[in-house]
Amino acid sequence: MADLTAIIEDTVRRERGRIVGGLLRLCGSLDAAEEAFQEAALAALRAWRDEVPANPGAWLMTAAKNSARDARRHHAIVEAKAPLLAEDDMHDTIDTLTDDYLRLVFTCCDPELSLDNAIALTLKVVAGFSTDEIARAFVTTEATVSQRILRAKQTVAALDYVPPEREELAARVDAVLGVLYAMFNEGHTARSGELMRLDLQAEALRLGRLLCDLAPREPEAYGLVAMMAFSAARAHTRVDADGAPILLADQDRTTWNRELVREGLMALARARSLGGRGAYVLQAEIAAVHVTAPAYESTDWAAIVALYDELAAVVRSPIVSLNRAVAIGMRDGAAAGLAALDGLERALAEYHLFYATRADLLERAGKDPRADLRKALSLVTNDGERQLLERRLRARDSQ
Repeated sequence: MADLTAIIEDTVRRERGRIVGGLLRLCGSLDAAEEAFQEAALAALRAWRDEVPANPGAWLMTAAKNSARDARRHHAIVEAKAPLLAEDDMHDTIDTLTDDYLRLVFTCCDPELSLDNAIALTLKVVAGFSTDEIARAFVTTEATVSQRILRAKQTVAALDYVPPEREELAARVDAVLGVLYAMFNEGHTARSGELMRLDLQAEALRLGRLLCDLAPREPEAYGLVAMMAFSAARAHTRVDADGAPILLADQDRTTWNRELVREGLMALARARSLGGRGAYVLQAEIAAVHVTAPAYESTDWAAIVALYDELAAVVRSPIVSLNRAVAIGMRDGAAAGLAALDGLERALAEYHLFYATRADLLERAGKDPRADLRKALSLVTNDGERQLLERRLRARDSQ
């Protein structure tokens, strides 16, 4: 039973956006689409006891469509679109907004919503993120995220959830970028379980490429694709045999995926040609400095600090300030890095990487890092990161 539950959870996680997007296109109601999807997941729990279907995603889609049709019949709702439930199938074509996942993302990112509320709603509905996963993406509390989602649902309750026309896409691009960025970050370092969720990374990158096709003059779309490609290029070198993170300094650069690195450099070149210096382009520029350095020791930390200075002027975020402090510590020494951390603890009091970073700088400065390592351990939720922190603390205790 435990194995079956794990199989269903994995299938639901991977297929949710595609199936809900298809159901929305078919029945025109987000609530009905979500309800039908949940009914299909429950049906799978019962039906797959004896045998898991060869194509679990297709099974879920069929079951969800049947559930939606039965619900409409039960409630005696007759609409012109009803025949589509029996006749229309998921499109395999990836072109404009015929991709159901991207269609759903754009539909939820309605300009009637604030940017943060649109992103929170979309991550909940499309990617199936929990409120704590969304809270981590925003570096805020679960209560705040819950309120954002509630307000978003109340705002869009009167809307028709009609996918936008091409001329309406531009007004939603910023929110879509935010959704894909949060998806990729969760895939890069998952809140719980294993260090990475490669399925989320791959899907966010795929959708980013489609977004570039839809918005070929938007430098931030190319910047985001570049940043994701650079990160994905080294994914297989980020985890050791035990599932613990391998730090950038220790990764085998000779095995990074060169095709993805080239894709990232081409996307970044396109963003530059469009004059892009927004948040995603600047983060891609930082990542490019890392992936083009032949060795960790030859990293141009001065260039990275300058880019973080520029990024901090565009995005006022304590996470940016934390990363900038790391770069300053590498350029100017641990004491300078610690000084750059001053004033950040209040904003990042629940963020384990603040304490892990400060512990590293303290150790490099010849000071005792154990209090910060213990604080980081009390906050970390990812199994891989927990292993690394425990190793660091044991090593320090044994000295």
